[in-house]
Amino acid sequence: MHNKAFEAQCAAVDVHNAEPRVARRCGLILFSLAFGSFCIGTSEFASMGILQLFAGSLDISLPAATNAITAYAFGVVIGAPAVTIAAARMNRKPLLLWLMVVFVAGNVLSAMSTNLVTFAVARFISGLPQGAYFGAGAVVASYVVGPGKGGRAFALVMMGLTIATIVGSPLATFLGQHLGWRNTYLAVAVIATLALLCLLGWVPRTAALDGGPVMQQLTALRKPQVWATMVVAALGVSSIFAVYTFIGPLVTEAARLSQDWIPFALAMFGFGMTVGNLFGGRLADRFPARGLVTGFAGALVVMAILAVLGANPWVQMPAMFGVGAAMMCAIPTLQVRLNHFAPEAPTLMGAMNLASLNTSNAIGAWAGGLTVASGFGFLSAVWAGFGLTLLGLVVFGLTLPRAPRFATAATT
Repeated sequence: MHNKAFEAQCAAVDVHNAEPRVARRCGLILFSLAFGSFCIGTSEFASMGILQLFAGSLDISLPAATNAITAYAFGVVIGAPAVTIAAARMNRKPLLLWLMVVFVAGNVLSAMSTNLVTFAVARFISGLPQGAYFGAGAVVASYVVGPGKGGRAFALVMMGLTIATIVGSPLATFLGQHLGWRNTYLAVAVIATLALLCLLGWVPRTAALDGGPVMQQLTALRKPQVWATMVVAALGVSSIFAVYTFIGPLVTEAARLSQDWIPFALAMFGFGMTVGNLFGGRLADRFPARGLVTGFAGALVVMAILAVLGANPWVQMPAMFGVGAAMMCAIPTLQVRLNHFAPEAPTLMGAMNLASLNTSNAIGAWAGGLTVASGFGFLSAVWAGFGLTLLGLVVFGLTLPRAPRFATAATT
């Protein structure tokens, strides 16, 4: 993994057309990155699937239990810039390894928690590495797939997270239902340790993945276009979390199905996210804004249907797919726009994108919890998400004329 010939080949390789040996080695790098994001996504989204379980175990209400989910999101929001800037000079390989060590520790502490305060602290620690992991992972993936494919590179790292919503989160929820919610986090810690070993063995330690000066990272945060894009992400993507946070009650209370249907609903959401992520990655590399507008507008249509007809299981399940697909279509475009506005700080931009998305997590969970706690029913959380995404689309429209036009690899 350290030989110069491989580094030169891998830096500009087309994984699908490269000679088998190089394609296999590059594929293992991408797999290890996606495996790590799979573990992170499983931990994050499974918490929403077992919300009712740890709420009952810790003797707290459902709206209060969402504070633990919010704590994780704040961990990501704070950790994304703080960890990335603190580790600005680190080579991306050891950075990824240390981030996974912290993630494993946070999930072990989550399993050992005995009250809401200690559980929220443990979830906060678990969230600290996420933004920096995706930022560093996107840089490594870009190194593998070559220039002009930033959207695809980010989508490849995100692939693990979206697959987690299909496989990891439903299985972890099933495990929590039958063996206790604490075992969900212990299982995540075990598979995250395996991901750590994959990163150790397959990600190359090359000078091409060295960090840069701290001031170079900080300069990126002075650009208004960066902050405008982050605001759009934080507001617009909130609908995913307004819906996903209450997916258990939506199934059992709104649609009157048994809890055995919750993993299926999670999987439907995950399939949608995976399809949307793949499609969105390709759109992001070809068009400056189409993926975002398509994703946000599509999500608004699906959420309106879900909010009105979601008590019908035949409507609710396809709508779960639709919300996930539409919103994930927009996320790679957000990353490409951030990288365009601050090309000197790709790791930080990847981290800040994840920070924005987890601000969405906090906002969505809070807004949904507010409407539910006010007595408007669980479907009101969907309307909360609808309003937030609409606001994000409006902000994007207002800030777009002020952002400089840019060409992607496929446009002039």
